[in-house]
Amino acid sequence: MTIETPVFEETAVEVEPARGPMDWVRKNLFNNWYNTLLTLVLAALFVWVVQAVVRGLLGADFEIIRVNLRLFMIGQFPLDELWRPWAATFLIAILVGVVGGSLAATARDRAEEAGLPFVETTFRQILGRFWPIIALVVVILAFTTTITPTLLTLVAAALGAGAYYLGRVLPRAVRRWTWVIALLLIVATYLALAGFEGVGWDDWGGLHLNLFLTLAGLMFAFPMGLLLALGRRSSLPVVRTISVTYIEFVRGVPLITILLFGALAIGFLIPNDLRPGLVTRMLIAITLFEAAYIAEVVRGGLQSVPRGQVEAAQAVGLAPWKTMRLIVLPQALRATIPAMVGQFISLFKDTTLVAVIGVLELLDATFIVNSQPSFLGKGLFVLTLGFAALVFWVGSYTMSRESRRLERKLGVGER
Repeated sequence: MTIETPVFEETAVEVEPARGPMDWVRKNLFNNWYNTLLTLVLAALFVWVVQAVVRGLLGADFEIIRVNLRLFMIGQFPLDELWRPWAATFLIAILVGVVGGSLAATARDRAEEAGLPFVETTFRQILGRFWPIIALVVVILAFTTTITPTLLTLVAAALGAGAYYLGRVLPRAVRRWTWVIALLLIVATYLALAGFEGVGWDDWGGLHLNLFLTLAGLMFAFPMGLLLALGRRSSLPVVRTISVTYIEFVRGVPLITILLFGALAIGFLIPNDLRPGLVTRMLIAITLFEAAYIAEVVRGGLQSVPRGQVEAAQAVGLAPWKTMRLIVLPQALRATIPAMVGQFISLFKDTTLVAVIGVLELLDATFIVNSQPSFLGKGLFVLTLGFAALVFWVGSYTMSRESRRLERKLGVGER
């Protein structure tokens, strides 16, 4: 018996040579006559726009921004209390540094326990992630008339860097209580602004107020939206009906209507001695509105979790609340990152609507300063609106970039 050995024929594989930038340009931009024409037209349009912007910036008078910079940033905050925003800035820098350093150290420890390599975040990578914010701070400091804000900003940066290093070297037992440290720093930040006969919410304004309404609105709306999403999937008819009715009603009403309701109607529903301030009522309205949208985002994430995950948890004897907390919610919230960040960006921009109620925020300040006698009738709306647009773009773009980075890190959309 003869066993024949199979013969494999060798085939030549052509290796495509590496292509340089000019090859890519020739292949994608000038590969035929209509792509060539479109490329030339768009290139000419781009050059014209850049030249117009550069000429406008070089010939513009930024005095209106320089004079009213404090109004843009903190509104009508009392002059004798300006130390409070800087104290809050220092505390926030420490908060961000400690939390960031603690999270990095925890990730390092988990990688070492799993036997995986851990790559330290370099200073260059930090600059690459947050260059829009750094550039915006530089632009804002360029409009200041004294060196004091620059020095205080450098102090805040040094405190943040020192807190980051501290968070990296904290023992693991201490890092477990990082959330307590963060909570204490948040309380201290609020006390620095409003405590000890400080400046209440109703006297805040400018970008400071936009950021406060965004962060506080998310902090209160997220747990409420989570409960509404769970209530909509509840097996109890009463809970499910109430959740569905609330979500569908609020999502069918514009935010400006909810804000008007908060400004006018809430005052009639609460006694005069307990009636909250205008900014507090705006915060309540934003929380009620955002909770309905967050509930729908979370519900979409809950529906993406396979039924087999729940059945497996039930098979090993997990209680329903443990199944939801340990199995379902981690996977659901991971899947909602893109939509959730989109909702956060939308809220950041929607905080400008409080100007309709008479609350001074950044966008409203851009119109008010053009009514000052020194700048009336000079047509400087382009400068002030451009400055506000730059601030909102930096905040939105940074959140979007961090969202994409978190998605890649968690593998959202990958199997």
